[in-house]
Amino acid sequence: MLEKSSHTSSQASCGPQLREALDQIGKIVLDGLSHGHFRATVSSAVGKGNRRELVIEAGKSHKFTIPEDELPR
Repeated sequence: MLEKSSHTSSQASCGPQLREALDQIGKIVLDGLSHGHFRATVSSAVGKGNRRELVIEAGKSHKFTIPEDELPR
């Protein structure tokens, strides 16, 4: 089980687009758990300008384009 403090501290070093994407994943999981069942898909690809395209599908699709320099190293 992930502790909230490790999730929060890892997000502190992320850029705004990645932080928003991670927050959205958390909301989807919590919403699904509260309903008792859910299906979600997360996929990623490298797009133009070396940006990462993160797509979250859970009932509807959420797409985030994250610049490479926003990713923590």
